[in-house]
Amino acid sequence: MRRLICSLAWPCCLALIAGCVGGDGAPDADDSALTFDATKYTTVNVTVDGANVAVRQYRIVYVASPVKMAATQATLGGGTTTLTDPYAYQTMIVSVSEALAEDQKAALYLLVNNSGWWTSAVATTITEGKAFTSTSDTDNIGAALKAGYVVVNVGTRSRGARAADGRWAGKAPAPVVDAKAAIRYLRLNDRLMPGSAERIIMTGTSGGGGLTAAVSASGNSDDYLPFLAEIGAAGVRGTDATAKSTIKDHVFAAVAYCPINNLGNADAGYEWEYAAVRTDANTGALCGVAYSAGPQPAAATAIAASFPAYVGRLNLKLADGSTLTDATLRTTTRALVKEEIERQTAKGTAVPGLSGNFVTSRATLVNDWLTLDGNGVSATVADLDYAKFVHYVAANQALKTVVAFDAVGVTSNKSATTGVWNASGETNLFGSDAYAYSNFTEWSWNHNAAPADGSGQDDTGLSWSDYLASSSNGLATQLKLINPIAYLNTGADTAPYWYVRHGHGRPRHCVWDADAAESCDQKRPPQMKDVSFKFPYLVGHSGNYDVQEAFAWIKAKLDANL
Repeated sequence: MRRLICSLAWPCCLALIAGCVGGDGAPDADDSALTFDATKYTTVNVTVDGANVAVRQYRIVYVASPVKMAATQATLGGGTTTLTDPYAYQTMIVSVSEALAEDQKAALYLLVNNSGWWTSAVATTITEGKAFTSTSDTDNIGAALKAGYVVVNVGTRSRGARAADGRWAGKAPAPVVDAKAAIRYLRLNDRLMPGSAERIIMTGTSGGGGLTAAVSASGNSDDYLPFLAEIGAAGVRGTDATAKSTIKDHVFAAVAYCPINNLGNADAGYEWEYAAVRTDANTGALCGVAYSAGPQPAAATAIAASFPAYVGRLNLKLADGSTLTDATLRTTTRALVKEEIERQTAKGTAVPGLSGNFVTSRATLVNDWLTLDGNGVSATVADLDYAKFVHYVAANQALKTVVAFDAVGVTSNKSATTGVWNASGETNLFGSDAYAYSNFTEWSWNHNAAPADGSGQDDTGLSWSDYLASSSNGLATQLKLINPIAYLNTGADTAPYWYVRHGHGRPRHCVWDADAAESCDQKRPPQMKDVSFKFPYLVGHSGNYDVQEAFAWIKAKLDANL
């Protein structure tokens, strides 16, 4: 599970809907450059369950004014890659079987990548000679092709993206804006293209899950129009505050795996959950200094202190009508874990009893937190020690070092011997396009000591609150426009259907209790009709491991809305 805290406050409470449709198949003069050409495709031949399937593929730049990107781009993890297409970050690949090329009702299965919110050039696994299996629990593309869906792979700018002119072109809200622009292209050309843009199933994992959530929660919000206007998105007229729209960007359903959300509160939630269980055994050294011997413990405690007040400000309601607090958040999380364990035993999954072993791909750990009543399909949870459960989670994979998400430029993240700054986290998703990064949380802002990085009080002379309130920067806007919870009950056309999964297996990038907030359903917008939210048993930070369950859910929602 990855940065679950990130999903902290966009409760499964996530409620959502769809809006109108855009164009009539005949774009006006302003959108003429974005007219779909049905004749421009290549054909690839694949097999699905052993049967030959000819697939038409359309490669489309989905905006009228794409940003030309530099040839050399950074990659997640510190490497580089060569971008052969300078517009690959704002390109989609539409794949449809020849048999359905004229089908106007098929669902559009729209995929985004963006691991760790990193920038993502468009790519597809539907390639010549590829074999797919629709009955597999890990082959979502095979299931989509078998179901007769149009598969749409979307590239987007995001953190790390460098334009040809040297600007950092992927700053928030760029990935959300690009995904919305792709959806607008599909709506503009709905009557010219295969499938129905009113039946978009958006899906992604990790940062892609976070992107899916942000787009799906904020459908048709005017907040994005100035940014959409800059790149020539379909249906947007005017600039800045005068921008107006004639086309919609809502989606029908969101399928999000381990979404990284709510980055502005990610560090606070992470440390609130894990600071008390951090040790040298589960937390790595920072800049050559062991966890217990350096500044990490004090930083973790200080960062965690702000979280309870944040939970209170959310004003989320539990099923009994009470307001969610940091204490009841843990109770809610415990209940969700219990629910998942009993779901597994009912399916016949062999869940170890007390003193038995939990076995994952990363570790074999003794069960000292779960007591079952009975065994096999009749087993129920007799007791679940949540404090020990958190220790178990932290033992399964090492925790992120402190600071987990907003690390760059922080004093304690600079090596005393080499002078090198630790550059982990999502810090480079924020700030001016002239700077590589900007701190996006109060603690890191106040502890930034990197000279001339344009971030922190040392460079700006402004406190955190004054900086956020200043009209000279867009950080507050950036934080809002990538955060799904900011758009619940705001008039945005939130998607009506949500399928959200956070695995039990790996805590390094997640916070369990943050997920529990997602189970609160009292803040759902009226248009949010259904939320399927689970903590899959012993599953790590990954997606598309439950394809049969997910696609049965998708089919049920589509069939109910024919």
